[in-house]
Amino acid sequence: MTDLVIRALDESDAQLFDAHPDPLNARAAHERTTHRPEWKRVALRDGTVVARGAWWGGTDDEAPVNVNWFDVAEGEVEAGAELLRSAPWQVELEINLPGDWRDHPDLTAAAETRFAAARAAGYELLVERFLYRWTPERGLPERPGRLVFGAEPDDAVFFDALRRIHAATLDAHALKAIAEGGLDQAAQEELDFFHWCPSPREWWQVARTPDGDLAGIHIPAHNPSGPTIGFIGVLPEHRGRGYAYDLLAECTHFLVEHGAEAVTGATDRGNFPMAANFAKAGFPVVRERINFHPAAPYAK
Repeated sequence: MTDLVIRALDESDAQLFDAHPDPLNARAAHERTTHRPEWKRVALRDGTVVARGAWWGGTDDEAPVNVNWFDVAEGEVEAGAELLRSAPWQVELEINLPGDWRDHPDLTAAAETRFAAARAAGYELLVERFLYRWTPERGLPERPGRLVFGAEPDDAVFFDALRRIHAATLDAHALKAIAEGGLDQAAQEELDFFHWCPSPREWWQVARTPDGDLAGIHIPAHNPSGPTIGFIGVLPEHRGRGYAYDLLAECTHFLVEHGAEAVTGATDRGNFPMAANFAKAGFPVVRERINFHPAAPYAK
């Protein structure tokens, strides 16, 4: 087998990135995503692209926050691994897949090739997630009217609520943050992310019972790709009443009232209660996302 060449791209040769098959239809998943040419890398053998990766970050970010497009040709697991290993950024890897990928052997094989390359590069599986997209023909979910919603300007209120919510969470990213730095880190990472989003801080809302007791929070947001359900969280002492659905319905209405023509969302595959709420609110699964994170000794 001939030697492998790893190349970073720029505007002059960015077209090389497109010289690779797209069996998992990643291009459709990224139709609203902007990738910088200089954050794209390819692996070539005999001049043919056998692996490719696109790292992604916000408009003002100096370094990417993840790699969210990763393709590897059949039989080129080591090429894909070297593409990841040799990158100057060791960040989380997202592999976006069609929602029915497990039902089709060709798609399953293509996905497993990418998984194998990630593991060979020192990445570990973090979580599998459902990706949702609500559109107007689904109809707006009914508002149960059991909670009172309003803006809250004090970040400390959200920080405290997030600490309490994450004290009993099913979310893999929050659990990872807790393992690394406790509940404070998990809460702060959430706040940092939503401050990073281009949507207004004034959109963040608390939900109270008619008696004025704080029951949960929801954060309607715009990420760089469009309107999204940023966060839904019910305080532990108010769980068991179905309030997550109330929060999700309100968040969807809020985004539509602020001009959204479609709304995305996501939850961990193992978070069965939240997945059921998305289904009840009319959010179909459109794709799945497999998240890997770099582990020692490759993490920098």
